[in-house]
Amino acid sequence: MLARAARGTGALLLKGPLQASGRAPRRASSGLPRNTVVLFVPQQEAWVVERMGRFHRILDPGLNILIPVLDRIRYVQSLKEIVINVPEQSAVTLDNVTLQIDGVLYLRIMDPYKASYGVEDPEYAVTQLAQTTMRSELGKLSLDKVFRERESLNASIVDAINQAADCWGIRCLRYEIKDIHVPPRVKESMQMQVEAERRKRATVLESEGTRESAINVAEGKKQAQILASEAEKAEQINQAAGEASAVLAKAKAKAEAIRILAAALTQHNGDAAASLTVAEQYVSAFSKLAKDSNTILLPSNPGDVTSMVAQAMGVYGALTKAPAPEAPHSVSNGSSRDVQSTDASLDEELDRVKLS
Repeated sequence: MLARAARGTGALLLKGPLQASGRAPRRASSGLPRNTVVLFVPQQEAWVVERMGRFHRILDPGLNILIPVLDRIRYVQSLKEIVINVPEQSAVTLDNVTLQIDGVLYLRIMDPYKASYGVEDPEYAVTQLAQTTMRSELGKLSLDKVFRERESLNASIVDAINQAADCWGIRCLRYEIKDIHVPPRVKESMQMQVEAERRKRATVLESEGTRESAINVAEGKKQAQILASEAEKAEQINQAAGEASAVLAKAKAKAEAIRILAAALTQHNGDAAASLTVAEQYVSAFSKLAKDSNTILLPSNPGDVTSMVAQAMGVYGALTKAPAPEAPHSVSNGSSRDVQSTDASLDEELDRVKLS
């Protein structure tokens, strides 16, 4: 007990008659010290002295002198931190689940005068207050929150005890819940709920992994198609640029060849050289008549090579006898339009000779 009452010098105070009425067991304590005029008070103890039945003073630790017969040590209070075991009790949560819960209470006497004269049994009063406060706070929470909010529950109980125990000179330092016993069927349901929650989380994680995998695959395919299309586009651009460059180069080469040919035809004996070249091409074309198709057209005298050459020369001679342009120097100056028209007329005449 927090205070030791003077019920006989040197007597040993045990549980007392209050235990039979349902109170918590009280610690055994020795009797109060005798008034021997000179007293030595231990450290962290407060001795309450009454003079002729009324409160006189509180002895400080160390040497103290009292008057015999008049002064009497009535209470001895310990100023150390006191640990009280709160008995197990039943409590109903907000969702109507009955729990068996106990705890540990840590106290300290701040005012020995109030602790001695403010309440008859401070230990029993604080224990009962802790039990009722704990039942009240548990009734505000559901079963799941009881396990998740034990810290806030302990803090609420400490605040409620301090508000009520201030007039008793006692301060509650902290309250800790030791054990919470759940009914067996509720415990089985909680276990099933935990297993279901774990299976749910596993399924969700697996589905999220599948989704991330599908997204990554789709993103990879998308990037691959984009890169492939960009590569194809670059290839087509490069191919088109190459073909354009080739066509331009061929056109430039052909134009240069026409200019050179036109310049050569204006020189001495150019007509004879051109006639010889036409005759050779005519004979070469005649030799390839039967290679591309089974249907061929032959002249009346295919064995007479001389007549074919003469005919080719006649064609060229007819072409060369065409009226010349007004400015003969235009050919030598590289007029590509006259040369191209002359070349086209020569090709048409050669085709007509082959068909005949």
